[in-house]
Amino acid sequence: MTIAMDARKEQIRRLALKRRRKLGSLSDEAFEELELAVREDPMRFVDDDEEQAFLQITQVLDRYEQSRHDDDLLDDEQYAQKREQRNTALVAACDQALVTYDGCVDALTLRLLALDLSQAELFDRLLETHESLRSNEGSVQIPVAGDAWANVFVRPRLRLQAALARTGINTSRFRMTCDLCMDLLARAPLDALGARFTCALAMARLEDEKGFDWLDSREGRHGNAWFHLSRAILMYKLGRIPAARRALRGFDQLCAGGAYLLLQPMYVDTYIPDRPTFEPGSFQESMLCVHEADPIISDIPDFAAWACDQKGFLASAQDFCTRNGFQWRNWDE
Repeated sequence: MTIAMDARKEQIRRLALKRRRKLGSLSDEAFEELELAVREDPMRFVDDDEEQAFLQITQVLDRYEQSRHDDDLLDDEQYAQKREQRNTALVAACDQALVTYDGCVDALTLRLLALDLSQAELFDRLLETHESLRSNEGSVQIPVAGDAWANVFVRPRLRLQAALARTGINTSRFRMTCDLCMDLLARAPLDALGARFTCALAMARLEDEKGFDWLDSREGRHGNAWFHLSRAILMYKLGRIPAARRALRGFDQLCAGGAYLLLQPMYVDTYIPDRPTFEPGSFQESMLCVHEADPIISDIPDFAAWACDQKGFLASAQDFCTRNGFQWRNWDE
């Protein structure tokens, strides 16, 4: 499970913490009352440029999400036009937020994601932004035994790094992706952003069995779509076909629509800014997993064909397609 950005909730927390800092020591009960007051009228507590910029981001993200509600009713041309308008509005709002406060990290990240750059250019610009911010991290106090995600003011930088790591998969920078994810796991062990999922895919592509086993053990070997598919890819690349077959069977049987999605991948739009929240074991989890794994699967052109040839896999995919009212596409037509 991961946590997608809830900008309004974060802003309430940010404003409450800043106001407590100004007021001095508050009891837990008094702070709870302060948070309630902020929740009722956040704008009354915005009194610096940083929070004004964050408010602008909160508002534009609300509009962005609202504009997506009817996307399923649009044909391809209408969707492309609406998506372009939505992203243009998001870029403009980020530009305005950066005029208000040029250090708004979420505005920097969102702007780059909404520009529809090539994956190579997106990676370079996210990396440039990430490295330019590293010099400021010394001023952020993170308890050694704590989790950086608990510091709401650090979350924008964690989101930026997670986006950079996912883009690393798309640009075949698998070792750098692993390094970025391991750093995120060290700083935020509870992993609200799901860096472990991105890392599992990268380790599979690198044939890093030792690293993958450590990561799987860290998860308690509970497994999910990312770990099942990553293990199948890893074992296949290592030439251990019986183990790959077992992992593929787990992906099919334990991940809703896994076989169908591997053979019939579905379009997933750019994450703005995080991986969407999903229910464990859900079709959406499988869809996001296959979407993120697509650059790796495409780089192993015989993997999908091998999977299709495994006993019962194609039948399982077609059965899921029929039961859920999807249309099967023959790619060779």
